[in-house]
Amino acid sequence: MLAKVHSCALIGLEGAVVEVEADLNPRSLPSVTLVGLPDAAVKESTERVRAAIFNSGLTYPRGRLTVNLAPADLRKEGPAYDLPIAVALLILAEQIPSDLAGVLFLGELSLDGSVRHVNGILPMAHLAHELGYKSVFVPQADAPEAALVEGIEVYPVDTLGRLTAHFRDYHPIEPYQTTLDLDADPPTYACDFQDIRGQEHVKRALEVAAAGGHNVLMSGPPGAGKTLLARSLPSILPRLTLSEALDVTRIYSVADMLPADTPLIRQRPFRAPHHTISHAGLVGGGHWPRPGEISLAHRGVLFLDELPEFGQHTLEVLRQPLEDKVVTISRAQGSLTFPANFMLVGAMNPCPCGYYGDNERECTCSMTLVSRYQKRLSGPLLDRIDIHIEVPRVPFQKLSDERRGESSASIRARVEGARVRQTARFAVGAGLRSGSTTSHGGAKPAAPGLTSNADMGPTQVRDFCQIDDTARQLLSTAMRQMQFSARAYHRILKLARTIADLAGSERIQTAYVAEAIQYRPRRME
Repeated sequence: MLAKVHSCALIGLEGAVVEVEADLNPRSLPSVTLVGLPDAAVKESTERVRAAIFNSGLTYPRGRLTVNLAPADLRKEGPAYDLPIAVALLILAEQIPSDLAGVLFLGELSLDGSVRHVNGILPMAHLAHELGYKSVFVPQADAPEAALVEGIEVYPVDTLGRLTAHFRDYHPIEPYQTTLDLDADPPTYACDFQDIRGQEHVKRALEVAAAGGHNVLMSGPPGAGKTLLARSLPSILPRLTLSEALDVTRIYSVADMLPADTPLIRQRPFRAPHHTISHAGLVGGGHWPRPGEISLAHRGVLFLDELPEFGQHTLEVLRQPLEDKVVTISRAQGSLTFPANFMLVGAMNPCPCGYYGDNERECTCSMTLVSRYQKRLSGPLLDRIDIHIEVPRVPFQKLSDERRGESSASIRARVEGARVRQTARFAVGAGLRSGSTTSHGGAKPAAPGLTSNADMGPTQVRDFCQIDDTARQLLSTAMRQMQFSARAYHRILKLARTIADLAGSERIQTAYVAEAIQYRPRRME
């Protein structure tokens, strides 16, 4: 006798269909053999399934059982195969009908037959929809997450006995109906710009960074407000679109970091790892790679406080993700690519004691020590940061001022307006400028997948960042005197484009280029 049930495996952030085949030889002595490259958690599933079937009052098939997880060359991990294995065995025991075409099963079993949560439900449900499956049976706790995928019926399963009753038409399970509304409850933020005293020029720099998705490095003495400013940055970032929210949720689902009552991440991530984090913790890794902090910050902010305290090797691995917006991790089994489109926000003191260049407190560090401390950040890494800003101490008069500054909501409105202009520009693309069209006669999109000015490559910079002769002369003088690199040249143009978008101007004026130049470091240590 042979039974076949479909399940799913995770490969990075993507799903892969696994066929669970169960064969019964009733004339042999009772035994269970599990094959198909299972890990320890999968091998243990046979005992969990046996206990769950007995404790649910169901019949366990008697004889020699062989369970195969195909394809055999794909490593199977985790307890998500408990439920499909149990269903296959119940088909052999004639407890469940064998016609289960177009159905996918996912879930871990308790010994009492209840079905527990598993991670990665969203990408697996998405794969089922893409491959034309009609329905997916998932743990009851994971049904809201699976229901984010439209076009497929999601059945919440609380116990193995209830699932059996459903297929025998004793007690049908109703498909889960999602009630998700992105605009129902706007996200709340821990910090608001209106509560930060002074630092107007830093707030302006962060507004420009938020409008274009640019990286920022803040430097200043201890207690000047660098951490508070960084933690307030999410409050002025544009709201996540549905596609962006699904991208972020997929990562957190695979990492098993979705809150129990939050099927969809609706607020941009803010990750702030400690400087003792390992290489694998930052970029991802493990025997079978999992997303690291840079992927968990996808579409959000990665805040590295006390930036020079991070290991030099750990910081250098950020260079490639900052350029490519993805990170590829290679292992003997193969390579996996995780998204890493994040805003890097760094904060640092100018020296070990923190008071180099401070007007009110004397620095106790020697120039050699100051230079060695600042050189912990390499030139190539600093060159990839668009905005370098000094954060001075706040005078008493501003600290004691009871008047509130501009709120994050009003700043966010300008930022979202700038992003709308960028999205429209990228959608039209340079095809209209050059006159090229698609085969259907429409405008040719020149920048697919771009969401902000920081994502632009050299081609888009050439098309969208045109400047006049006066601005070009200013930029030429700055390049010569400050010894900017070619990368810095493109980043200045992208910054100027963002400043123009904030001002609602399609033309990049000389003043915008001048402001962008001011955000570059005065010297490269």
